[in-house]
Amino acid sequence: MRSPIGKKVVDIKPSGIRKFFDIVQETEGAISLGVGEPDFDTPWHIRDEGIYSLEKGRTFYTSNSGLKELRVEVSNYIKRTQGVDYDPIKEIFVTVGGSEAIDLALRAMVDPGDEVLIPQPSYVSYEPCAILADATPVIIELKVENEFRLTAQEVLDKITDKTKILILPFPNNPTGAVMGKEDLEAIAKVVVEKDLYVISDEIYSELTYNGKHVSIVSLPGMKERTILINGFSKAYAMTGWRLGYACGPEEIMAQMVKIHQFAIMCAPTTSQYAAIEALKNGDDDVKMMREQYNHRRRYLLNEFERIGLPCFEPNGAFYVFPSIKKFGMSSEEFCTRLLKEEKLAVVPGTAFGDCGEGYIRISYAYSVENLKAAMERLENFISKL
Repeated sequence: MRSPIGKKVVDIKPSGIRKFFDIVQETEGAISLGVGEPDFDTPWHIRDEGIYSLEKGRTFYTSNSGLKELRVEVSNYIKRTQGVDYDPIKEIFVTVGGSEAIDLALRAMVDPGDEVLIPQPSYVSYEPCAILADATPVIIELKVENEFRLTAQEVLDKITDKTKILILPFPNNPTGAVMGKEDLEAIAKVVVEKDLYVISDEIYSELTYNGKHVSIVSLPGMKERTILINGFSKAYAMTGWRLGYACGPEEIMAQMVKIHQFAIMCAPTTSQYAAIEALKNGDDDVKMMREQYNHRRRYLLNEFERIGLPCFEPNGAFYVFPSIKKFGMSSEEFCTRLLKEEKLAVVPGTAFGDCGEGYIRISYAYSVENLKAAMERLENFISKL
């Protein structure tokens, strides 16, 4: 029999995050700081709205683009946070998490051979989704001396006549890096001059700790060149509700919706009703969770300094990205031994790109009690090296 599996899929590596997640499930007594999932429950008023929608029998399909009421609230949210107007009917649609929006944007926008610039370390989906869309991923290696921010020169150095899209993954997973307005202005200038498009993944936009998040769509000339992707998983602790959204030019949205129409139909109806409530009345919940994350962030940075683990200060998301280079082992070996010897799971930096070698990702979307226990195990492990 000939192989039933396409070579393109076989050649894609499985997620390095999930590899360690699966192992820790089988390790009794293990502590995991590996998964980027809030330890908070979805706030009750949001859950209540989902429950109420079921009680009212709202179990039907929505339109392919999602409930109009939700798209209006997304439009209102972006207007009040970024000062940018999106038409809720033509320029916004609802997806099954932000990850679906990334996939759809790439499939709708690239032709075979088009190059997609992907800064790394970054979220694990960008490169595989580009490959699945028959694009050519071109990696830009972010540098710790720049606090893992993307520079205009780094973009310029990678542009060819085949370059079409720049992925902008900030606030960043796994590093926690953020881009300020001046950083984005320099990037936007290159994007306009070189006639590129941007896919801006802003799923952690509400989780910044030293100033407000700035979206590239708020800069002159960038709304018409950008697909803005966001969702509800991180800010509102709604990971299992699987809901995100994309905003962008009408001609691109129409093609993304067409793929979504054939592959998905629509995002979960119950989740959409809950998300309306989140956007209308969830600001206080977001503020509370952000303050808790910031407390945990400061705790980990202080602990790293105490035990001698170098780490730049991340100002976004809920991850730290300390360096383990001084221990003379690969990130994979460090994490494997840490799990085996101390039953503590973290993620190798290489799960987020080859340039993540020499680093590990630790999520602080966990209770302080768990973080304290984890730091004891990490310190014990390091003391033996």
